[in-house]
Amino acid sequence: MTKIHIVLHEPEIPQNTGNIARTCAATGASLHLIKPLGFSIEARDLKRAGLDYWDKLDVHVYENVQDFYAHNPGAEVYYFTKKGAHVYTDVNYPDEVYLMFGKETKGIPEELLCQHLDRCLRMPMREGLRCLNLSNAVAIATYEVLRQHHFEDLALAGKLPE
Repeated sequence: MTKIHIVLHEPEIPQNTGNIARTCAATGASLHLIKPLGFSIEARDLKRAGLDYWDKLDVHVYENVQDFYAHNPGAEVYYFTKKGAHVYTDVNYPDEVYLMFGKETKGIPEELLCQHLDRCLRMPMREGLRCLNLSNAVAIATYEVLRQHHFEDLALAGKLPE
């Protein structure tokens, strides 16, 4: 069984986190939030974007990145950054995987990336553009892991009759 953990390092925009929560609910992924957060998880915008799904989520909140690592020893973490040397589709993801994404304005801190260079992944895009929207990047990465594991435990909701 595939177990995906989405880790947001200091997310700032409630709508993105709400959308990511909705993706996690739809895919069965766990959501890990590393403080400081740029919003309250009770914020109206967060609710509008996906908080109504939070009763279907496995959510964990950490005081800082050290707290995250202390509570998840041995976690296989992949770090998504435009600075990554490897493309996200080149990885064979394990059955249980942690996908970390940084804050919208700065990404994952460079000192953290430098400690894990072999696990820094990027999503190819055109030159001169800053980055993809955080919630879109999370969805793309999540569905790549699911694709590699043949969409285990997911129904084909809304499938047309044959």
